[in-house]
Amino acid sequence: MSAHTVSQLFDLQGRNALVTGGSRGLGLQMAQALGEAGARVMINARKADELEQAVADLQQRGIDARWIAADCAVEDDLRRLADQTLERMGDIDILVNNAGAAWGAPAEDHPVDAWDKVMNLNVRGYFILSQQVARRSMIPRRSGRIINIASIAGLGGNPPEMQTLAYNTSKGAVINFTRALACEWGRHRINVNAICPGFFPSKMTRGTLDRLGADELASHAPLQRLGDDEDLKGVTVLFASDAGKHITGQWLAVDGGVSVITGG
Repeated sequence: MSAHTVSQLFDLQGRNALVTGGSRGLGLQMAQALGEAGARVMINARKADELEQAVADLQQRGIDARWIAADCAVEDDLRRLADQTLERMGDIDILVNNAGAAWGAPAEDHPVDAWDKVMNLNVRGYFILSQQVARRSMIPRRSGRIINIASIAGLGGNPPEMQTLAYNTSKGAVINFTRALACEWGRHRINVNAICPGFFPSKMTRGTLDRLGADELASHAPLQRLGDDEDLKGVTVLFASDAGKHITGQWLAVDGGVSVITGG
């Protein structure tokens, strides 16, 4: 018989989590989930005022939360983020790479500097922070969970009107980054997995939502709905906890079934 109950397997008491892009939207939802499961949470974003408000909200829910402002597209900031998190919390058990950017433009007119901005934050930043955290905390202890936020946009193309070539490319890279890293770091008992959200209302998707409308977007999903402020909680805790200890190198779409239709 199992040595642990289901509730024990999902329990994150005594663990420390770092969530990038954690001041709002999907990042804040995941930080809340980890905190509700018992983890101490460090959230990161660029804007101190948004981080202060997010931490106040988390603390009102009884979550042990704190913040560090840093730009995850800047290598020195990423090193400082790792340094300060380790100094203030101790070892990092869970890393959620969520900070990201999108850019909409026709491929033939896509600015190269905008391409670089998306790729630097969405791919390079994930690599640098994962490397810093693993070298200094996870590999020495032979334990860790890394959760990379990809997207169903990384599974293929979008309708022509979406024009998000750099974003799709970056999220496809995140999926294979996850697979390759899981293969290399499995020997260190580090689990690396990815979540591929579908369409969730957020600041990043506001333009698409305004242009196409919530009902039109929801109509493309078998479940006939968009993601909400709870839909990433379960999978986040699964990948972060002992309940997912034998899962690595995988991606899971949380999209209401859209990727089933498109063949992702």
